Amino acid sequence: MADFFNAFEVFEMAEQIERNGGKFYRTAASLAKDEGLKNALLQLAAMEDEHIRVFSSMKQGLSGQPWAEGFEQENDAVLFLRAMAGGKVFGPQNDPSDILHTMSMEDILAKAIELEKESIVFYTGIKELVPADLGREKLDGIIREEMRHVRMLIERLELLEAGA
Repeated sequence: MADFFNAFEVFEMAEQIERNGGKFYRTAASLAKDEGLKNALLQLAAMEDEHIRVFSSMKQGLSGQPWAEGFEQENDAVLFLRAMAGGKVFGPQNDPSDILHTMSMEDILAKAIELEKESIVFYTGIKELVPADLGREKLDGIIREEMRHVRMLIERLELLEAGA
């Protein structure tokens, strides 16, 4: 693990979270028997794709920004990122969609809720590092959307558990 993060790496991590999320939802949709649930999962995948575009755009805006160089090592947000990067949210080796074929749809939705919550925590942490002129408000929008994802997933899980 590097001792140092720069802004480019932070946005790369965010893009990977969203790629994993999109793949997770597409795989889950392929396993869903209920057409409404399948459509909801595909809608979530499309939202994750849009988040990738937002982070990619933010990353492109880094050119020549002093923020892109890196962060102070003792900054709490940097220490938080280092801890998160060692966890299960990042990287293709931690692709959560690999295990979906062995899970019930209830378990898949519960896992999706857990992953969405982890992404909210990550995005809240990186928000501390993003200057306002580089798109901090875009992160606020993504955080709100991830919260809506949690709500949608909980509603779908409750319907499934109720047998509807």
